[in-house]
Amino acid sequence: MKILVAVKQVPERDAQIRVAADGKWIDEGDLSYTINEPDAYALEEALQLKEKNGGEVVVVCAGPERVVSTLREALAKGADRAIHLEADDLGERDTLGIARMLADAVKGEAPDLILTGLQSEDLGLGQTGVVMAELLGIPHATIIMQVEVVDGGVKVKRELEDGWFQHVEMPLPALLTIQSGGNRLRYATLMGIKKAKTKETATVLAGAAVARAVSLERVYLPEKQKKTEMLTGTSAEVAAKLVEKLKFEVRVL
Repeated sequence: MKILVAVKQVPERDAQIRVAADGKWIDEGDLSYTINEPDAYALEEALQLKEKNGGEVVVVCAGPERVVSTLREALAKGADRAIHLEADDLGERDTLGIARMLADAVKGEAPDLILTGLQSEDLGLGQTGVVMAELLGIPHATIIMQVEVVDGGVKVKRELEDGWFQHVEMPLPALLTIQSGGNRLRYATLMGIKKAKTKETATVLAGAAVARAVSLERVYLPEKQKKTEMLTGTSAEVAAKLVEKLKFEVRVL
């Protein structure tokens, strides 16, 4: 079984975020980057499937030269090959554009199973995986907690609301978006880091960006607002004003 894992490199969680001068995105000048955590769980699921059923794990990451560090980390953890989809203009591509770029890059690999994280930590849209599946014309399922290979396909456990789960059998090839927390993430061993240096990392130039279907108009930090209003009058009048505000302004009654 050939499993392809699409990962994304994102700013580290404790990074000091500053909005760029044009207000369209964040200032990337002094940021440190790491693998998107939901994608790390997708990689872990792929590695465990390989250990149980054999096969090959191929990891792909789109972005500038810096994403090679994320690919090396995936190789050190146990992935067999890596594909660097070279693109310095991710900010100019919307979800459809990025999904199309990834779909075009993986067609030649013809994987049996494609895994992605449920969503990215920077944008959190949760759309790239399912749009990619639609472009490839393969079945997909989201919020996956467990994956089991069965005759002719896979059986997956989906997390629903209020503690409910759904079990679904799907034919292959298919695409799954993996929920975080389903497995314990492994660390790269010293031997894995050494082996990663000998593993293949292919560089593929991404196609030109096409017109965006969705445009990002503004990025800004949460705005802190403090407001104090004094209610005056008799006890009954103050109580009536408070109830009115709770009903119509705060909307908790």
